[in-house]
Amino acid sequence: MRPAHIALAVLVAAVWGVNFTVIEVGLDHFPPLLFSALRFLVAALPAVFLVGRPKVAWKWIVAVGLALGVAKFGLLFIGMDAGMPAGLSSLVLQIQAVFTALLAFAFLGERPTRVRVAGMAVALCGVGLAAVDEGTAGPLGAFALVIAAAACWGMSNVLTRKASPPDPLNFMVWVSTVPVLPLLGLSLLTEGPSRDLDALRALDWQGAGVVVYVAWITTVFGFGAWGWLLHRHPASTVAPFSLLVPVFGMSSAALFLGESVGPLRWASAALLVGGVALTSRSPRAARAAREAVLSSPAPAVSVPTDGAHRAVDPTGKAAHR
Repeated sequence: MRPAHIALAVLVAAVWGVNFTVIEVGLDHFPPLLFSALRFLVAALPAVFLVGRPKVAWKWIVAVGLALGVAKFGLLFIGMDAGMPAGLSSLVLQIQAVFTALLAFAFLGERPTRVRVAGMAVALCGVGLAAVDEGTAGPLGAFALVIAAAACWGMSNVLTRKASPPDPLNFMVWVSTVPVLPLLGLSLLTEGPSRDLDALRALDWQGAGVVVYVAWITTVFGFGAWGWLLHRHPASTVAPFSLLVPVFGMSSAALFLGESVGPLRWASAALLVGGVALTSRSPRAARAAREAVLSSPAPAVSVPTDGAHRAVDPTGKAAHR
């Protein structure tokens, strides 16, 4: 990757990590379901008029909108509102990689390799350690809600893979139109019209800024830039940068919210991030690299590409295999 592209990948990870701290601030202004509805409303408007018509079937847009927008973000916001710390939420949510692998096996027939199974086990140990840490400091019910949000994120990943959107930004903007009405309806039923109206009447510059950040910066810019990178580089090259999200999440929560990060939480972070790294490892890239080493008569440097393997011989000439 070019240095500018690496910088962009790190910037997206930072935006997504800091997002958890911003959500924590936003929950002081809005009930969680109303806040989530506003996020998607502002993300969809006016962008939906600028990105053109949907490029995939509506069934996929609706399915991902419900799984990601209503279920994942609804549960995450409720869990954080119930007491789940922002930094820990950014960490625990990464278990979505394990749920994605399990659901891909169940619904897409993608058999996980031994390395991925080992990664899942390590990541689950990290979540267990995080649960022990949270059990001594906060409500386990809120912890469970964030785990459920990660499972819903995994389902949305599998649905997105089935949809195979050619334009990720177009897809994300149209997906953002789906959760608005369901979330508003759920907010009116569970949080109450009076609480929602009070929050909207009390809207100030900080509240408006929070909504703009989670909608335009995190959703439109974040997913748009990530999709742009995935179009130009192999997923196995881009995906590891997402492991920086909990680093920025925990750091920003400690810096701006005063959240403490003890040894047990750092240990759980190391296990979870390491396990997710193994779970997210591309078996095709690893297999291609091994085949290059075994079949090349001269020392070779393997470079992962988009599904192909390129070996560079000592003379500098490249050959596809």
